[in-house]
Amino acid sequence: MMKEWMTAQFWETLLDRTIAWSLSSLPAILLIAAIGLMGFKLVDVILDRIRRNIAGRLPTGDAIETQESEKRLETLLGILRSALRVVLWAMVVMLLLRRMGVDIAPLIAGAGIAGLAVGFGAQELVRDVISGFFMLMENQVRAGDIAVVNGVSGLVEQVGLRTIVLRDQSGTVHVFQNGKVNTLANMTKGWSAMVFDVAVAYRESTDRVIEAMKEAAESLRADDQWKSFILEPMEVFGVDGFGDSAVIIKGRIKTRPGDQWSIGREYRKRLKEAFDKNHIEIPFPTSTITWAEDTAPIKLKIHNKEDRD
Repeated sequence: MMKEWMTAQFWETLLDRTIAWSLSSLPAILLIAAIGLMGFKLVDVILDRIRRNIAGRLPTGDAIETQESEKRLETLLGILRSALRVVLWAMVVMLLLRRMGVDIAPLIAGAGIAGLAVGFGAQELVRDVISGFFMLMENQVRAGDIAVVNGVSGLVEQVGLRTIVLRDQSGTVHVFQNGKVNTLANMTKGWSAMVFDVAVAYRESTDRVIEAMKEAAESLRADDQWKSFILEPMEVFGVDGFGDSAVIIKGRIKTRPGDQWSIGREYRKRLKEAFDKNHIEIPFPTSTITWAEDTAPIKLKIHNKEDRD
């Protein structure tokens, strides 16, 4: 007995139905797909125009404040773009299913029930989204910042409603759920600073040391290569503590966000040169050994360098 699909009548019927479907439903499906693609493109164009419009209205007086506002704008527009794309995808899929003859009413009802069930089971997801929403609204961190999240420091590559993506100095990418961010320290918000704990020998005059520290800082500010990175003259707080072999003098240089490390390295280089120029000693552990030969057995006597001075 010949199978049904092997008969000529079966293929004629299939061909007729395919042609009828192509003439009735296929143009509508292609039109919906084309409108969907145009919608995605339109979203990108509108958001790009919004970004340029808002960026043009930002105050131009303070370069740092403008940079901070631009980073926040990019973060918020990125989240808005993702949300609009999800909505468009959902609309396109539902229209396509309806055009293909699928009744979407049960699907919508089922999606509502499934959404309720998922809502009870996805409490962490809801917590992540709520935490991410307030994190963005309060402007705590943005893409491009250098931050410390749960003890891990690095460059913030992405801030979303659910996660924060961080890349550390070795290139490792760390992903944190917003609801599980226990500690967040933004190191590049508004301005940054490099704090110096300068150790000098006890015999040195603290006034001479402070003068040399300021001299090194002023030479750095006068350099065309570095002056644009420094916001204010160096602050010297004074004697901050007494160590075993050194006096600790604390100072700080305010810099543009993210430039504190390069400024710190260059300042230490110039401070060493200033100390050498003014014959200021940077202490380091040294010991001397003396041999005492008498009737008693040989003894070792160790004197610290500062004890000799």
